[in-house]
Amino acid sequence: MFTSRAEYRILLRQDNADLRLTEKAYRLGLADETRYQRMLAKREGIARLRRVIAETSIAPEDVERYLDSVGSAPLKQKTKAEAILARPNIDLRQLAACSPALAEALASETDEVIDGAETEVKYAGYIVREQEQAARMRRLEDVPLPPNVDYFGIKALSNEARDKLNRFRPQNLGQASRISGVSPADVTVLLVMMGR
Repeated sequence: MFTSRAEYRILLRQDNADLRLTEKAYRLGLADETRYQRMLAKREGIARLRRVIAETSIAPEDVERYLDSVGSAPLKQKTKAEAILARPNIDLRQLAACSPALAEALASETDEVIDGAETEVKYAGYIVREQEQAARMRRLEDVPLPPNVDYFGIKALSNEARDKLNRFRPQNLGQASRISGVSPADVTVLLVMMGR
């Protein structure tokens, strides 16, 4: 499947495929112990480095030259490395050159761990939003649709949604939301119709 066609693209990145899938592959006997242990080490390394990034504060005078060189606004006070790294054009390795604590943490990690931690920090807000959206969609699986609904009588639905819902007769809102041509707005109309 192309990630561009996936519902949750930010969660399904190629750089985290091993973190998402190796454990399942290992349980099914498709990944060996070495690969599984390598994935666990990477996961632990990313978590460890993220803690250091979240806990490390950087003084304005230590980072002002770097921020100016990338066109980023100067700091007014000590700021956590995580907040600085979340800015556009900020590179973790270059930021570490401004902080001995960060430089020390990066020195003991692999490039894969460093890149993984940087990506997670930069996309943290988007990742949380997609996780919440995925959880909402899972809850829709529990909302049944009556089998005798007259979709053509629900004028707030788009014409395409009325046609496809009538043709496929989904059993719940989760199934309805996965039908091509049924938009999130159409699902909201169905939720309102169900009194939710």
